[in-house]
Amino acid sequence: MPSTLALRHVPFEDLGTLGPLLTRRGHTVRYHEVPVASLADIDPLEPDLLVVLGGPIGVYETDLYPFLVPEIEVIARRLRAARPTLGLCLGSQLMAKALGARVYSSGSKEIGWTTLELTADGRASCLRHVADTPVLHWHGDTFDLPDDAVRLASTPACKNQAFSWGKAALALQFHVEAAGVALESWFVGHAAEIAATNGISVPQLRAETARYSPAIIASGTACLADWLTAQRL
Repeated sequence: MPSTLALRHVPFEDLGTLGPLLTRRGHTVRYHEVPVASLADIDPLEPDLLVVLGGPIGVYETDLYPFLVPEIEVIARRLRAARPTLGLCLGSQLMAKALGARVYSSGSKEIGWTTLELTADGRASCLRHVADTPVLHWHGDTFDLPDDAVRLASTPACKNQAFSWGKAALALQFHVEAAGVALESWFVGHAAEIAATNGISVPQLRAETARYSPAIIASGTACLADWLTAQRL
């Protein structure tokens, strides 16, 4: 039976639609609560799949959140071993940092539902399933493309929205796993950030979520299933 370990930073940013997909594919799924559980207990190479989830902190805030240092090393060891690794939002930034790239504030927030601009490599990848589907963006940081990584997607606000590295690593700055009523917890958990960001509001995000969720549940699940199949998971 394949196993998945998810590194979680806040309770409401979980596996989302990826969770049921993994269950249907026979995975045992375990969360590791990174802020409060020792990373020394993790063998980075043991699970068949490692998923690094999102969270409202910066990769560079190691003075405030010291757990980021060992977490980056866990991810780096996993990547060096070419074991299947998926990063979502903060997870993608942590992967970029683990691969030696710079992670930094983009100077603006990208929050809400918009479509991606896929590169030629992106159109040939599992992201083809979400080529015309608005996805949820929720970040203020970005990263340089790591050495030997392949850019898969961009938006006008963020050049590096997704990359692959080798055959087993996929990093997505956006969310293909977040949709539906579960986002009500995000609207509460990120209330201060929403209130401080011009041009967005809870009613607006709620309306967009209702409008776009059916499509992303279908196409996002197809995207993730395609990638899992390529990993033989």
